[in-house]
Amino acid sequence: MLLTRLKPFFVFIALVMAVGFASAFLFPPGEWHAALNKPFFNPPNWVFGPVWTTLYVMIGIAGALAWRWDPQSGAVKIWFLQLVLNGAWTAVFFGAHQVDLAVVIILVLWWSIISFIKRTKTELPLAAWLFFPYLLWVSFATMLNGAFASLN
Repeated sequence: MLLTRLKPFFVFIALVMAVGFASAFLFPPGEWHAALNKPFFNPPNWVFGPVWTTLYVMIGIAGALAWRWDPQSGAVKIWFLQLVLNGAWTAVFFGAHQVDLAVVIILVLWWSIISFIKRTKTELPLAAWLFFPYLLWVSFATMLNGAFASLN
């Protein structure tokens, strides 16, 4: 019984991890990224792995909560949209080296995170709170992406 109740959490966390790690594996920063002019507030590379891993778990839990509440809800649809956008950003920025297009994608990602928070804050406040650190990090990443676009 407990395993049945926890299954959505395992599935959603695994899904987020799979998208995140696959996109990182397929589109690593590499020499292209190393050669870019970086803003003064660019964090060291070692920061990104732990931050994203933590966020992926939180994103997965929030998605599972929304799914358990109503699998057909707008919140679940937005959750899947943000997952696609998250993977797309990595492919566009690191894979295609399209820094300007990546700004557009990350802005839509930022909007989708806010939309998820708005849709879940009343009925699923824990899901909304779990997305708040994600919003903060993507806000920072948006500034970082904009700086990369400006400097390169």
